[in-house]
Amino acid sequence: MAASSTRRVYSWACFDFANSAFGTLVLTFIYNTYFMNGIAPSESEGTTLWGNTVAIASLVIALLSPALGAAADAFGWKKRFMWVTVTLACLATAGLYFPQAGDVWPALLLFGLALVATELSIVFNNAFLPEIAPREKHGKVSNQAFALGYFGGLICLFIAMAGFVNGEDNAAWFGLDKDVFQHVRATNVLVAIWFAVFSLPLLLWVKEVKPPQRSDGFLVVARKSFRRIAETFRHLREYRELFWMLVARMFYNDGLVAIFSFGGIYATVEFGFTFQDLMIFGIALNVCSGLGSLLFSFIEDRIGSRITIVISLLALVGATVAALFIESKNAFWGCAIVIGLFLGPNQSASRAYLSRLTPLEKSNEFFGFFAFSGKATAFLGPLLYGQMVGIFDSQRAGMVVIPVLMTVGMILFLWKTHPKPEKNTSTP
Repeated sequence: MAASSTRRVYSWACFDFANSAFGTLVLTFIYNTYFMNGIAPSESEGTTLWGNTVAIASLVIALLSPALGAAADAFGWKKRFMWVTVTLACLATAGLYFPQAGDVWPALLLFGLALVATELSIVFNNAFLPEIAPREKHGKVSNQAFALGYFGGLICLFIAMAGFVNGEDNAAWFGLDKDVFQHVRATNVLVAIWFAVFSLPLLLWVKEVKPPQRSDGFLVVARKSFRRIAETFRHLREYRELFWMLVARMFYNDGLVAIFSFGGIYATVEFGFTFQDLMIFGIALNVCSGLGSLLFSFIEDRIGSRITIVISLLALVGATVAALFIESKNAFWGCAIVIGLFLGPNQSASRAYLSRLTPLEKSNEFFGFFAFSGKATAFLGPLLYGQMVGIFDSQRAGMVVIPVLMTVGMILFLWKTHPKPEKNTSTP
């Protein structure tokens, strides 16, 4: 039983190892920079278009998550939906190999589809957490999964750096032509293969808990899901800590989404990072993020998820504010390392905090709203960042958005939540 449970936990965590390659190579460090420099007409226009695409994709995710999540719960379709979304994500990501200079809209369409499919697969994956680990271990399991994910992104970056983006004078694997950026575009194929292979442990070995058979059709369940969001929102107001935690998270999560979307672009434009620099930058950031998540997997359950969230937000706000004013590449490296150390703990602690505050009999309802709330306003950070860059023609103007959103979230979290309920709701 213990061995079976352990295999389920690590098979579930392996999905973070799989999908992190997309976030690391496509969303943050390689493809976004290639789009801006190699496909878009200009850096400023490329940044705005990229931000708008992330914003639209986030809205699509927010609209689809409730209906698909409700159907997955009602019919026991989490695994079925994961097969579909992972397949779509891999195909669209591999398709990013083909757009070249001037192919703006094909590139954005494929990227948007890959982003939507990847994020939806993560929503379904998160829904497995209550099934694969007891509540008192959610913090540890969640942090270790995030740590494994960051190391997955790190290893994929190592492969990309060694075989593809490996300096101007070195030949790329498979005879790829660097003059037309085949070596950069081929990293998308690497990500697609990586995502497909390491998703298999979850897809093959983790069985979901099947609900009772339902006579309602999918459209009926979809309509009911949106009504349930309204009902859940009304119920949440009865649970003050949960309600304000989710409101606060909407703001600081928008800042995190903007970091993932524009971190590589900011480093390239403001500090002259090359593709090879971005590889080293991504490796360092993933090492720090993995170490941060691993460290907090041992201490979060002791100090509490609420304190972990506050500590991580203080560090993230301080580092992003500093990144606004620094001029040297070395100083930027210091800010990036701090950001890396606290990204994973913040995300994991938010997931674990909800699991500890949620009454057991309402866990599915509130976890569904947690997934929805995380995407409902996720367009705001990328949209504001892209618009600020378009207006002021400055990446630093866009960067202002990130610490502002996280500060608003932190103030709401400190003002409206309190530590006591976290200890009192682990049992129904």
